[in-house]
Amino acid sequence: MKVVILAGGYGTRLSEHTSVVPKPLVEVGGRPILWHIMKLYAHHGLNEFVICCGYKGHVIKDYFLNYLPRQGDFTVDLQRNQIETHRNTSEPWKVTLVDTGEKTMTGGRLKRVKDYLGNSTFCMTYGDGVSDVNVQELVRFHHQQGALATVTAVQQPGRFGALNLSSDRPRAARFREKDMQDGHVINGGFFVVEPQALDLIDDDSTSWENEPLARLVEQDQLAVYRHRGYWQNMDTLRDKAVLQEQWDSGAPPWCVWDQKKPAAPTANVLRTSELLPLQQPST
Repeated sequence: MKVVILAGGYGTRLSEHTSVVPKPLVEVGGRPILWHIMKLYAHHGLNEFVICCGYKGHVIKDYFLNYLPRQGDFTVDLQRNQIETHRNTSEPWKVTLVDTGEKTMTGGRLKRVKDYLGNSTFCMTYGDGVSDVNVQELVRFHHQQGALATVTAVQQPGRFGALNLSSDRPRAARFREKDMQDGHVINGGFFVVEPQALDLIDDDSTSWENEPLARLVEQDQLAVYRHRGYWQNMDTLRDKAVLQEQWDSGAPPWCVWDQKKPAAPTANVLRTSELLPLQQPST
């Protein structure tokens, strides 16, 4: 199963960093936030990635082109223009980097990488959020529900849109714009998507969080998976500071690939009556 990561936005709320590098390459603990996200998926056995590049996409491409020599030891024969690798500690990742346009919206980016996904279920997330979500359990839940898409719901304070809950069934019944007075359960990304859902995206101007999700709700094809564990995005300098502080503590809660960490809490099925989007303009 492939993992699509939206990594093309401007990251304007982190302009102190994103004037130099794109947001997904802003570092926490000396590693780009993008690397942390990929480590989560790789921990659950997903090692094929399709990265949707846009703003400063060439910097992301350069990062992966130079990834191998940064991770190991090698000898460069300048006269023969040859490189001999002695030690390779790189992850077993296969990474496809696609220029999806600098101004393309999230839905448009997904539609542009359709040809790289084949006709198989895929995961999708944003390039600025980390979590200890159990991806294997999320995928199993998605297949059990038989929906065209599944969204992961997480806890977050009221500056984001909230999910009002009911006890009916694990489907979203309505999709509306976020209310600044809401403040409980939100769209945390970490989607599982069937390729047919991409047909609901019109063009580059389509935001995945708006028309396509609304259409999935209308068709009763949007399932919701509740994650009760850790989740944190990196939207502002304050968010970055929180992540760095947690990293410096020696026990960052999203590092599930570190076996010394305690197991993440078990996630539960979420029953919803209203699904509100977490806007992601900077990814």
